[in-house]
This record gives sequence, structure tokens and C-alpha cells, in this order.
Amino acid sequence: MTGITRVSKEFIFSDLNNLEVVTTTSNKYTDAFGFAQEEVSEALSEFGLSDLEQGVKDWYDGFTFGNRTDIYNPWFIINFLDKGKLGTYWANTSSNSLVGKLIRGGSKEVKMIMEDLLDDGTLQTEIDEQIVFNQLDYNEAAIWSLLLASGYLKVEKYWLDEDMEAEKYELKLTNKEVKMMFRNMIRDWFKNYSPSYNDFIKALLAGDIEAMNEYMNHITLDVFSNFGTSNELHEI
Repeated sequence: MTGITRVSKEFIFSDLNNLEVVTTTSNKYTDAFGFAQEEVSEALSEFGLSDLEQGVKDWYDGFTFGNRTDIYNPWFIINFLDKGKLGTYWANTSSNSLVGKLIRGGSKEVKMIMEDLLDDGTLQTEIDEQIVFNQLDYNEAAIWSLLLASGYLKVEKYWLDEDMEAEKYELKLTNKEVKMMFRNMIRDWFKNYSPSYNDFIKALLAGDIEAMNEYMNHITLDVFSNFGTSNELHEI
């Protein structure tokens, strides 16, 4: 059986019990989930695309399983060999609605972490790889476990924090295609808003205080014009 997260956890009285769960950090079957670097290099050579190998690596490499850090999603490579050009192939195979919902509905801290990850930053956190699907709605930290399990994040470093008695992970966005997927997702959140509001968001993200003030002053004037003069406001 395969899946991204557990549907439930077994216990002594369950019909399905004593399962061995193999996760992305397990060293079992590390080369069975995708193409290794040598296989990709050989395939590119056969199709006469070796000159694009570095681009393929930047876009599609980065999936990690246990100690293997050079695994490629087969869907990436098959589509690239078929079409001969770099593009977002895997990210477009689903709506990514669950991931979008968790990030958009998350706290300010979650959004700040995502902003840092999009700027090639890393996240140091604990990971619960045994997370159950129905815990995602009320365990905000579980979002990083989900993103790791589903391939959007990769493990850069792992260590045991003896002082905190916890396993720590340093995580990063998997590759360029995943980064583009998140950028497009965030941009789509604002596409149905007014142009002036989108300008405000751009100014906010850029830290342009002057442009933000200009937007707020414009909104204030619109409010007063809708209600009339100050005398009319007084009468109301």
C-alpha cells in the first residue's frame, strides 16, 4: 500500500495491525521511488539532450529518500524526454488544494516561513512522519510533515537534539519546479482582487511604505466621498 499520510493508526484491536511504515527518511527502498542521477544522465544521452542536463538537475532533482539525495520524480523525466523542454509537469498534475488551504489558513508564522523558503531559505523543525490525515486541521506544525511526505520539501540535514530530546530536521523546497508552483499558487490567491489591492500587496511584499500609504489614503478618500461631506457625516 502507498500513500502520503496515514488514514488512521492501528492498535491492538484493529483488523489491520503491525504495519511497517516506510517514510521519506527511511533507508529502505531508497532507490525504488524514482530515477537516480546516473539513470537520468543515461536517458538524456540516449535522447540527445545531454546539453540540458544541468537545467534538468536544477528543475527536477532534489527528492530525498533516506540517504539518497539524487532521486528524480519519473513523471518529470518522462515528460521532459517526450517534450524536450523544461516546464512544470508534476506540479500541474493536481490542484494542490490541500496544501494551499493549509498555508493560506495558517498563522502569520506559517506564511513568514513560506516566504523565507521561497527565498531559498531553510526551516528547522520537528517532524512527525506518523501524522494521521485528520490531524492536519488542528495541528499546524503538521503542515511541514505533509509537505515533506508529499515531496514539496526535502531534508537538508537531520540531527538529534539531546537537550530538547527531539529529532530535528532542516528542510528546504525540493527544486525549482516546486518553487514556481508555490509562487503561482500565491499569485492566484490575489488575482480576483481589484488592481489597486494587488498593488497594495506588491508594495507590502516589497516593503514600499510610500506606496502603501498612497493606497491607504486613496481608500480613505473613497470612503469619505461615498458618505458625502463632513457635515453630512455629522448629520448621520
